[in-house]
Amino acid sequence: MRLFVAVTLPDALRDPLAALQSDLPGPLRRTDPADAHLTLRFLGDADPDDARDALCAAVGGVDVAPFTVRLGGLGVFPDRDHIRVVWVGVREGDEALSTLAAAVERETVAAGFDGRDHAFTPHVTLARMDDARGKAGVQALLDERDPDIGSFRVEAVRLVESVLDGDGPRYRTVERVPLE
Repeated sequence: MRLFVAVTLPDALRDPLAALQSDLPGPLRRTDPADAHLTLRFLGDADPDDARDALCAAVGGVDVAPFTVRLGGLGVFPDRDHIRVVWVGVREGDEALSTLAAAVERETVAAGFDGRDHAFTPHVTLARMDDARGKAGVQALLDERDPDIGSFRVEAVRLVESVLDGDGPRYRTVERVPLE
């Protein structure tokens, strides 16, 4: 199974995300707001039992109670000159998300998964850019907009299966691990 660990967003944030996506210029591949999430760790093709055990150990071994996340601001990966991903960031709750991501990283590596090859940056992907035709428009939007998407309560972390097909990814929760 192709798996990742994430915090999913509530339905109430779909419309604000979709409105922000409608302002994105150029030939971008927009993500479906119904699938919006904050990825804590991408695992790739993995045994779901091993991933589930590592996730449960990570959440159980860290002192993070339910908390609030506020989404806002815009950013890109890898940088403004070479845009591949356009995202909305986290204005509140980033410390708790980083703590969870570090615990998930620690436990998944201990379980034999490869380590993360980049720093953790909490974000919700809005769109992907396949070529540079929309770059100037995205750069202008970064300079002009500072959106506030809204907030939500994080009460659990999920192990999610990602199935890729011609219509884009489909996601299914494999395990929900509540924060205590």
